[in-house]
Amino acid sequence: MAKKSNCPTRLGKVGGQAVLEGVMMKSGERVAVSVRRDDGEIASEVSDFVSVRKKHKILNIPIIRGVVNFIEMMALSMKTLNKSAELSGVGEELEESKFEKWMKKKFGKSVLDLVMGIATFLGFALAILIFFLVPNFLATQIGKWTGVSKVWEAVFASITKIIIFIIYIKLVSLMKDIRRTFEYHGAEHKSIFCYESGEELTVENVKKQRRFHPRCGTSFMFVMLILGIIFSLAARLIITYAIGFEIENNILRALFYAGIGIIILLPLIMGTGYEFLMYAGKHNNLFVRILSAPGLWMQRLTTREPDEKQIEVAIRSLKLALPDEFPEEQTEGASADGDENGTAAPDENNDAE
Repeated sequence: MAKKSNCPTRLGKVGGQAVLEGVMMKSGERVAVSVRRDDGEIASEVSDFVSVRKKHKILNIPIIRGVVNFIEMMALSMKTLNKSAELSGVGEELEESKFEKWMKKKFGKSVLDLVMGIATFLGFALAILIFFLVPNFLATQIGKWTGVSKVWEAVFASITKIIIFIIYIKLVSLMKDIRRTFEYHGAEHKSIFCYESGEELTVENVKKQRRFHPRCGTSFMFVMLILGIIFSLAARLIITYAIGFEIENNILRALFYAGIGIIILLPLIMGTGYEFLMYAGKHNNLFVRILSAPGLWMQRLTTREPDEKQIEVAIRSLKLALPDEFPEEQTEGASADGDENGTAAPDENNDAE
């Protein structure tokens, strides 16, 4: 259960993300990234965040704003990961190869940018395969072997997605670099809890906080999986019994329902999940605790207890993201970089992930 805040006005005001050897914190239009370099120093950079939702009010409609936020946060996440690599000095000591120079000349991009772009595309393709095609195909096979109804096929598909998700998280947590990122994830959560409780942001105060946050992206993903079960069942019932449409071929049926899930259900699930996440971040009633429990449990895998140096990095980022509250921190090691276009996102975008 999330610790109740002693400063309700601070709830949802700041959120963040663990990055390469550091933490990103975001508050409104301000994004701060801090990383621990190999020489032990903390390098930081501050930039402006831009949300298209501020320009186009229609995009602030409930459900729609969740989809827009998800896309924007994915883009911001990729940019932040690249920035953390730069700040940490990855590749600084290496001289550019002829291929890298040719890439910059032809495309104006570094090899790292190209690799990140390809990795992002492959990541989405793999996610579609693992979380949509494979579960639906397995469900249709189970339905064929057991003779159960199409509705139960939807249940099997949803349960398979949850099992795959848990196994995936468990496996990646065994990697050394990912384990360190999970430690910074814990530092991010604990420092946000400390800020929301109204306590002074010191290493000692942060260390005693919980590392499981209801607004974490892990909780969001698990809420999406739960919502996916509900919406998938509803879709199967409507398509099979209300409309009377069905495909006999197992492979085609798996592709059809995967397509329905990606094109129609996924945006609906993302939007609904976002609304719940924002509600959960500001309430601590029984309803929230029940629905947040699976996601909070999963954070036992995606967060680890940080050390003091990692906590220091998280505190630095958090203070830099809140210049009005911590003006003394703004001149210490942070360079300004307002290269984003548009207007600031509202505070409700500050997901603690």
